[in-house]
Amino acid sequence: METEPPLYPMAGATGPQGDEDRLGVPDGPEAPLDELVGAYPNYNEEEEERRYYRRKRLGVLKNVLAASAGGMLTYGVYLGLLQMQLILHYDETYREVKYGNMGLPDIDSKMLMGINVTPIAALLYTPVLIRMAQKYHEYSHYKEQDGQGLKQRPPRGSHAPYLLVFQAIFYSFFHLSFACAQLPMIYFLNHYLYDLNHTLYNVQSCGTNSHGILSGFNKTVLRTLPRSGNLIVVESVLMAVAFLAMLLVLGLCGAAYRPTEEIDLRSVGWGNIFQLPFKHVRDYRLRHLVPFFIYSGFEVLFACTGIALGYGVCSVGLERLAYLLVAYSLGASAASLLGLLGLWLPRPVPLVAGAGVHLLLTFVLFFWAPVPRVLQHSWILYVAAALWGVGSALNKTGLSTLLGILYEDKERQDFIFTIYHWWQAVAIFTVYLGSSLPMKAKLAVLLVTLVAAAVSYLRMEQKLRRGVAPRQPRIPRPQHKVRGYRYLEEDNSDESDAEGEHGDGAEEEAPPAGPRPGPELAGLGRRPCPYEQAQGGDGPEEQ
Repeated sequence: METEPPLYPMAGATGPQGDEDRLGVPDGPEAPLDELVGAYPNYNEEEEERRYYRRKRLGVLKNVLAASAGGMLTYGVYLGLLQMQLILHYDETYREVKYGNMGLPDIDSKMLMGINVTPIAALLYTPVLIRMAQKYHEYSHYKEQDGQGLKQRPPRGSHAPYLLVFQAIFYSFFHLSFACAQLPMIYFLNHYLYDLNHTLYNVQSCGTNSHGILSGFNKTVLRTLPRSGNLIVVESVLMAVAFLAMLLVLGLCGAAYRPTEEIDLRSVGWGNIFQLPFKHVRDYRLRHLVPFFIYSGFEVLFACTGIALGYGVCSVGLERLAYLLVAYSLGASAASLLGLLGLWLPRPVPLVAGAGVHLLLTFVLFFWAPVPRVLQHSWILYVAAALWGVGSALNKTGLSTLLGILYEDKERQDFIFTIYHWWQAVAIFTVYLGSSLPMKAKLAVLLVTLVAAAVSYLRMEQKLRRGVAPRQPRIPRPQHKVRGYRYLEEDNSDESDAEGEHGDGAEEEAPPAGPRPGPELAGLGRRPCPYEQAQGGDGPEEQ
């Protein structure tokens, strides 16, 4: 059986003619240096370039899937622990046994206060998916970029289709975290709960006629207290899953975070970092989207406290809470893929469609009061939870995609998403403060906020069609060079050529139109990609 010859002949190997090849050039130790270190005779530069960028695209897809799965597991563990601890601390017998006479009868209220403040940690959010979409567009259209010139920036909005696909993938995974969070409830805590005849014995009204959260709900919901050893095992398993999710993100998509650090925040100054999110509010696009940011926080909390508790648990019992949230999770996860319709439909359609679904459901819930301890209407609750998840998915996917399209500049995305999640955190905390309001008042606030958000967003789109230019603050230039572990070389400094000539603090000016004067000047300020480093050339500038 004959063996196939290698694709690339090994340097120094003896050819079929002994020590000389077909051209008479000696082989082996006596071969010329050019023959040993030169290019392979069968080397296809175009094919190697195509394979290189295909590997880069697959790497981006791997990062998206790893980040999505890691986010799903991490948030699922957080929600699962939160839900289990809230139910345990709600039971007055559990609190008395655990805390005794420590003077903490309202430990559940104190926990809720801390839980609703924690979303402020969203200020640290980094919109990695947007930059993955921009890199994927770059790797997919590398030939067009070479033809247009290495210094020319891709057209604005060219990465939008990839961004929309990545957001749909991420949120389809992320919304499954609500279903994953119910596993401890279904397989562990449900075995210790009383049935609805005990927990709902004093409940008189539900739904739109209710006041506060579960008014009249029994203070004892546990038939027997879980053993401490069993609780430790369940919590240890959840923490192990969170640890594996962290390893998944760090191991598979850790490299995705390196090219995203386009500015050195330390050299910009912490004062500017604190001011820039507020200065971006000058942009009318962001001001018109603030009502949607607030509503985005309202609707998620209403799904968990209004529909799941005020309508669901209040009428069909605590033992069915997990299944209601699973219905919400599956509806939201499936509907996240509906965001792909934005590839063919006008941009406002997904966001307005999600608002329309919630508007219809809010009207229905405003006039519906389920009867406590009656299970005949339970299917209506599951349908309502699933449809609310559909609206939530279209809301989250549409908002994130819209922000990624409107703000393509990498140095602005952190500040824009900081504002987005800060308003969400404020809305979540406001829901906690108004938890004692009647259900009709909550629905009215939700309805007014939704209408205001939809009208404000459509007004923004109208201004964009008229060509109204937004006002954006200038990102300060770095004040000095940083010799940190990421800035060891002169080429990696944040200081531009103009700064070196005019001094620190010089404002960035637009480059003159027309081609560069020569190939040497065209290479200034350009960062070669790994493939071009191997070829000895320069790469396109990171915009």
